[in-house]
Amino acid sequence: MGLIGHPVRLRIVHAMRAGQVMTTAQLCERLPDVSKAMVYRHIDLLVSGGVLEVADEQRVRGAVERHFRLRQEKAVIEQEKLTADDYRQGFAVVMAVLAAEFDAYLQRQGADPVADLVGIRQHSVWLSREELLGLIDDLRAAIVPRLANEPTTNRRQFLLSPIFFPVDSRDD
Repeated sequence: MGLIGHPVRLRIVHAMRAGQVMTTAQLCERLPDVSKAMVYRHIDLLVSGGVLEVADEQRVRGAVERHFRLRQEKAVIEQEKLTADDYRQGFAVVMAVLAAEFDAYLQRQGADPVADLVGIRQHSVWLSREELLGLIDDLRAAIVPRLANEPTTNRRQFLLSPIFFPVDSRDD
């Protein structure tokens, strides 16, 4: 799974996806359920692994405050090289991140799942391989252009986690 195959590191990557430049203190605010020491440790690992880079350094009250930027090209997992165990570990990491982010959302003052249009859906659909590829293409066409959206005052960051896998054991 590589460097981003850990729930805290993946949450840091999610927080910085939109070209954000953030300090460790800002990342600690985004991950209130994670200790500061753990956030610092995982940021150091991401920097040493080339996933994060130092965008700027400033002196603040005698200490150096570093601002980090995500290196998008390094924050990917090449699926072609994954084993079944890698997929199992990746799924567990994604589920842990999803649960932690959802819990952090619910813990926020004023969290309102109805007003915030929180969606929890699970559908079981019958698809041929061609229909599944078409569905994936349709979702890509809807999602990919929005990945370039920059943060603004009227935009909120949402976590979107499409997961596809067959539930039967039939071989085609």
